[in-house]
Amino acid sequence: MSFHFLFVQSFGIIATICFLLSYQVKSNKGLYLLQSAGCAAFAIQYMLLGAYSGCISQLFVIIRNLMLSRYNQWAWVRFKGWIIVFTAAAAAITYYTWDGPISLIPLFIMVFGTIGMYTNNAGIIRLTGLTCISPPWIIYDILVGAYSAIINEVFIIVSVLLSIKRFGWRQMIDSESDFQKK
Repeated sequence: MSFHFLFVQSFGIIATICFLLSYQVKSNKGLYLLQSAGCAAFAIQYMLLGAYSGCISQLFVIIRNLMLSRYNQWAWVRFKGWIIVFTAAAAAITYYTWDGPISLIPLFIMVFGTIGMYTNNAGIIRLTGLTCISPPWIIYDILVGAYSAIINEVFIIVSVLLSIKRFGWRQMIDSESDFQKK
């Protein structure tokens, strides 16, 4: 294995640690902040791999997540029109970084991920991760050679399932629970 290969994959390992921790905190705010750090590491990894659709998508996810980390503090963040703004941004990213059909995967993830995150419901956020975020990223990561990112997505699936078991599904979907208030 070359130094370059290990260097590129190390960013995925850093991101994996951030994402694993994100699903174990008991607040949406903490989840968004840790995932933003993980997205920054993935953006670097994708850039180094020449996977620009994934790279730029990660940068927009960071913006979205940082906004959502203040969901309860800033009224303007709760504006549901942001879903349309981020969908339009995802479409523009796809257009300008088009590398064939593979570029549709980050588009799909960003659109459905944004819809799920904007519910501000811990259960739906985790369910979105299990169905609309992790499986498509696994496919993308295989296609671009982001091998440590594949491991990340498998760990995320396990971590999400663990968090559901640990905190309870009812607690996560209850709009009055601690998950939605922090």
